[in-house]
Amino acid sequence: MSKEIKTVVLLGAGGIGSYFIWGLSDILGQNFCVAADGERAQRLKNNGLTINGVKYTLNVKTPDEAAGCDLLIVAVKYYNLSSALLDIRTIAGPETTVISLLNGVDSEEIISNAIGAEKVLYSMIRFSVQHRGNETFFDPKRAEGLLFGEKDSSVKSPRVIALENLLSKTSIRYEAVPNIVAAQWKKLMINVSGNLPQAVFGVGYGAYFDSEHLAAIRIQLQKEVKCVADALHIPLELSDPNKAVFAPQTRFSTLQDLDNKKHTEIDMLLGVLLKKAKDNGVYIPYAEYTYHAIKVLEEKNDEKFDY
Repeated sequence: MSKEIKTVVLLGAGGIGSYFIWGLSDILGQNFCVAADGERAQRLKNNGLTINGVKYTLNVKTPDEAAGCDLLIVAVKYYNLSSALLDIRTIAGPETTVISLLNGVDSEEIISNAIGAEKVLYSMIRFSVQHRGNETFFDPKRAEGLLFGEKDSSVKSPRVIALENLLSKTSIRYEAVPNIVAAQWKKLMINVSGNLPQAVFGVGYGAYFDSEHLAAIRIQLQKEVKCVADALHIPLELSDPNKAVFAPQTRFSTLQDLDNKKHTEIDMLLGVLLKKAKDNGVYIPYAEYTYHAIKVLEEKNDEKFDY
């Protein structure tokens, strides 16, 4: 019998986290909170968050106050994950289920090493959001939502069923999938091939259909991700982008970060892939070039050079 999820904690109230603030706040009330402390906690309490034009007052708790919840949703940036592990250890009690919404394919491994693999339910989010200052914007109808499942089993476990039961009461889109690891690699391939080339060249989504050269780079990056997945015996098929899914001017998260002079999650998307490729003797030159190109753009934003 599955245990009911009654209390939920969100760690990371950014663009992705806003989807769960939007979906869970009204359903759970005070049983849903955002974990933060210090200056960030005060800012979230004072300012709340505006989502699709609606102001949300946040129930903010320190990690100690949030400890022992039924479900912990980790939605921090990848480069903040190491520093967030202490909070994750504090919040996750013996019966807590932890899901990570970070892109990439190794955040569950990192969290499992910190708190134990038995607490971690593998998951991923398919969701495009525009994040500007204290406001986030997304189209709920376009969100593919949360995918989740047990790492090594296609059978729905009690905690998978419990999460399904919770989300069925909300407007959050979700699906329990039989091979979540393959789904994560599919998303990695889409992110690497769709998110990164546009970031290098500073162009919108429509350029993948209007430039044969950008399209060629996208295809080569897809093939390289598949080569690494093949070496790890993870089933992965190439896919074509759908022109109708996003507006031509859409700028994905990496390009948004660069536009806003922020560091990107390139280490999560390609740093990990490059390491796995090296460990398995796979040569991925397009990925290696793209990794260094994004790093140069970060250095430029950091004003390491102004010439």
